[in-house]
Amino acid sequence: MSTQKMHGHPALIIGAGRGGSALLEMFMEDSLVRVIAIADTNPDAPGIRMAKEYGIPTYTDAVSALKACKDYPDCIVFNLSQNDDVAEDVNKVLGNKRVASGLEVKLFWQMVTNLKQVKEELEKSQRQLQAIIHNAMDGIIMIDEYGEIQGFNPAAEQIFGYLQKDVLGKNVALLMPEETRSEHDSYIARYIQTGIKRMIGKRGREVIALRKNGEQFPMEISVSEMVLGGLRYFVGITRDITERKLTEQKIAHLAHHDYLTGLPNRVLFLNNLEHSIGLAKRNNYKLSVLFLDLDGFKKVNDTLGHEAGDLLLQEVAKRLKEIIRESDTVARVGGDEFTFVLDNIGSGENASLTAKKIIAVLAEPFKLSGQQCHIGGSLGIALFPDDANQIGQLIKQADDAMYLAKQSGKNTYKFYRELLR
Repeated sequence: MSTQKMHGHPALIIGAGRGGSALLEMFMEDSLVRVIAIADTNPDAPGIRMAKEYGIPTYTDAVSALKACKDYPDCIVFNLSQNDDVAEDVNKVLGNKRVASGLEVKLFWQMVTNLKQVKEELEKSQRQLQAIIHNAMDGIIMIDEYGEIQGFNPAAEQIFGYLQKDVLGKNVALLMPEETRSEHDSYIARYIQTGIKRMIGKRGREVIALRKNGEQFPMEISVSEMVLGGLRYFVGITRDITERKLTEQKIAHLAHHDYLTGLPNRVLFLNNLEHSIGLAKRNNYKLSVLFLDLDGFKKVNDTLGHEAGDLLLQEVAKRLKEIIRESDTVARVGGDEFTFVLDNIGSGENASLTAKKIIAVLAEPFKLSGQQCHIGGSLGIALFPDDANQIGQLIKQADDAMYLAKQSGKNTYKFYRELLR
């Protein structure tokens, strides 16, 4: 409940209907006016009821109210009673005091009504805007030109882990990793001085942000500029895109890796081989391409079933990854076929040593769903640049050498150069 203003120009309202109550309501919200009394012949008029709530004296006749104004020689009388005799009563009681009445008051009342309507519409719009901001799923952060946070909606609280009261008035760099904090204020200052935009006006820029618990995360932000009351503000619409990034990484992984074993697929293998050849050319060293085909895989697949076959391929992949260097590549290019790129091998002897390790590790028994099985592997080896310097040629040569190993009794390896003898 509002209380009566103790300061302001004294005013008397005669007529407590719609116009009088609207005028009273407006005056009670304005410190420039102090309503000292209100009068109406209807003791239940809306303005009378409102005045009683505010503790303002009320009267049922104009003359009594006017007499109460004698102590206020500068009192303004507003006649909204539609009774023209009030002006005469004012002259009798208060002398030649100006009274607002008739068309003048009607116009004033209409102005007051319109202002009240505009105010209500503005308040409604403000409530709607606040509701939108409050319930928005994206974080909304408003800062001033000094970088200090002036607005922080509930979605931003959830994203960053801070409550609004904890961040208001603090520099927005609080929400940034240490390596970018020092740069932020200079971005704003540079924009204000030069008009050169870095982030302002750009949609969906991806940045790294910082939560209260110190966790860094990928965030999408769109920044716009606005001016309110002659002051410049910047509004950022933020979105945590951690899940999206994880999904993108998963899709990218699936596009370049075998779904069953997790090894690089043919596409990634070819990319890695192209990169390795480029390095070998620049640094003048050798590399080798190995082509592996499992021996006995079909028997396991037919005897124990496809599920056991899948488990076997997964176990094979694990063993192969463990015996090659980080700089090397092993890929599953289809069925029970695997390919390798061995970088900077020095000589063909080192390629043969790796081939022997592969054959040895495949010779160890595999346990699949409680059953033990044995397989082997036939390998072909091609050397760069001794045998070829093109990707397609190297792979074909390694494949041809692998078939020579098969024909030589399996579970062994052969160099491409042995086909040329």
